Amino acid sequence: MIKPKTYHIALGSNKGDKFKNLQDAIEAIHERIGNIKLISKVYKSPAFGFESDDFLNCCLVLQSYLEPQKVLDHLLTIETALGRERKEGAGYEARTIDLDIVFVEGEIINTKTLQVPHPEMENRKFVLQPLHDIAAKVKHPKLNKEVAVLLNECEDKSVLEPIMIWLKNPSRKYDFSKFNYMAIEGNIGAGKTSLATKISQDFNAKLILERFADNPFLPKFYEDANRYAFTLEMSFLADRYQQISDDLSQLDLFKDFIVSDYDVFKSLIFSKITLNEDEFNLYRKLFYLMYKDLRKPELYVYLYQNTIQLQENIKKRGRDYEQNIADEYLEKINAGYLEFLKTQKDFNVKIIDVSDRDFVENRPDYLWVLEKIIGS
Repeated sequence: MIKPKTYHIALGSNKGDKFKNLQDAIEAIHERIGNIKLISKVYKSPAFGFESDDFLNCCLVLQSYLEPQKVLDHLLTIETALGRERKEGAGYEARTIDLDIVFVEGEIINTKTLQVPHPEMENRKFVLQPLHDIAAKVKHPKLNKEVAVLLNECEDKSVLEPIMIWLKNPSRKYDFSKFNYMAIEGNIGAGKTSLATKISQDFNAKLILERFADNPFLPKFYEDANRYAFTLEMSFLADRYQQISDDLSQLDLFKDFIVSDYDVFKSLIFSKITLNEDEFNLYRKLFYLMYKDLRKPELYVYLYQNTIQLQENIKKRGRDYEQNIADEYLEKINAGYLEFLKTQKDFNVKIIDVSDRDFVENRPDYLWVLEKIIGS
């Protein structure tokens, strides 16, 4: 899965309820574009290059999976939705909201519609001062100077006044840190790895991903299930036990919590489907000997998807050895998980039906899933 890009966005308003305009823009950026990491102080500054009311300005740090042009398109749409009207050839003018991309990591972009770093930013104190609050050591990729240096060298003599009211960061309402350890589970193709990865990136979590790709018996199992079922399940159990034991015992002071894309109990669910009765009885004894020593997640999220959607997801990700998985097998896995979860009392369980949601490509769907996880 791709990593999000880091954007620095400048916001300004000098018409109407200026502070509300900034807050509404921040909410819209959160809902449409990506995760807001930091927001600067708000500064009152005089209009630059024309006579008008004072501006309120701020900057924010944004992480988004969208490419720069797409981010720009969304920003322009947000401006229009918040009442900005652009007039051809009007030059500088008062505006309800102004949203500009200042930096995109270390990229230099020069197209007809987008120039990054933002032209003239080094000459504008109303950009540099709030940017300094959140990105003092970030370097301008063309000038090769940190924002702190650019602010110190800036010849703009405008006097900026900090406003002692802070804008709210909508990303902060998703408090995952109350869970020390959270497991995301689901059927084959349900999207558990994608969701766990996005949560880890957005909310500073240590990520534990199942190492299924390293299992040499998995392709063999899909070719000859009867022959390789027991070997596969035993190898998975041993690997899951070792990984969870090792990763949960290693304290990471720089992460807020742990999120994994599996729970070890899946070993028992899958083995009940794939093994004959004698093999399963032996396997179950071994499983519980190991399971009792493992730490359990405080929150267990099960992503439910119907069989049709699972098959579409499986085909989309294109793993050759998965392409002939039968509907019946997927339905047995779903039934096995739901049977387990109904009787589970060791930890908090949330079952979320994502059959009609694309939380990988559609940010509103992703935020909907977050609400379901965090909500009571």
